[in-house]
Amino acid sequence: MDIHKIILPTPYGIGDVNAYLVKGDTLSLIDAGPKTEETYEALRWGLKTAGYEMSDIEQVVLTHHHPDHAGWVDAFPNAALLGHSYVDYWMRKEADFLAYRHDFYVTELKKQGVPDVDIEKIVQVRGEMELFGTTPLTGFLAEGDKVPGHPGLRVYEMLGHAQSHLIFIDEKTQACIGGDLLLQKVSSNPLVEPPQNLTGDRPKSLLQYNESLRRLRTLNPAIIYPGHGEEIHHVSDLVTERLERQQERASKILQLIEQPITVQQLTKQFYGKVYHQQPGLTLSEIVGQVDYLEHIEAVQIEEHEGVHYYKKA
Repeated sequence: MDIHKIILPTPYGIGDVNAYLVKGDTLSLIDAGPKTEETYEALRWGLKTAGYEMSDIEQVVLTHHHPDHAGWVDAFPNAALLGHSYVDYWMRKEADFLAYRHDFYVTELKKQGVPDVDIEKIVQVRGEMELFGTTPLTGFLAEGDKVPGHPGLRVYEMLGHAQSHLIFIDEKTQACIGGDLLLQKVSSNPLVEPPQNLTGDRPKSLLQYNESLRRLRTLNPAIIYPGHGEEIHHVSDLVTERLERQQERASKILQLIEQPITVQQLTKQFYGKVYHQQPGLTLSEIVGQVDYLEHIEAVQIEEHEGVHYYKKA
């Protein structure tokens, strides 16, 4: 696989994001950074250093729908745009979807015991869509597909960090473009998101994410080109480390549960002031951990007036 990394700035705490120019029968860009002027210039310059102009890109492929990956799809109006079908909700931003998404988060935050003033702040932040792209997908990719124009580049659905998350593994070289599934320096946050079909229960993102990591360990690609940071060579070892750290964190959270307690109360105890700085992200992390603790039957849920309280089993 002939691949060229382009590092793009983001306004997010994670820092720079990686886009990848992949040459084959089709000239493809995998991920496109957030929709800021600084990112646009870095993207244009990165393509130029590889010998190309923006207009040369024939196809943009997305690992997932998050804005640090899916913003500048709008810079390539004549290119094909491919990704998981779930991505299209964020590209189209239709009124019914936005209303459903708003109500989904309000409902889930109430279950977590989050006070109304915090719910309003979190929902407002989640409603900001300026750094997302606005170009509808021209085609969908799903588990088992091959990326058009790149024979042997197989698609794997790896949910957890996002409900749209895909990775791409070259069957010949076993090189993987991995999005945010596995990062060298930090763990990816399994974010709370609406279900793929926009009906039914909240997906248990951390359980999905753990399963995706175990599957990645079985696939054991030779190298991962990640969405952030440097390339990863010892994939199996890093996956094992991530899973062990998650279990250690869950054990620490379990120790905080001395009496029935809400996710919001646990989050404030575990994160302190960071909760007030990043309420959405920290709540999402604790939701995942209590989902895991419930899954291993270490905790049980009691519901009172629509709020979930967790107690040791």
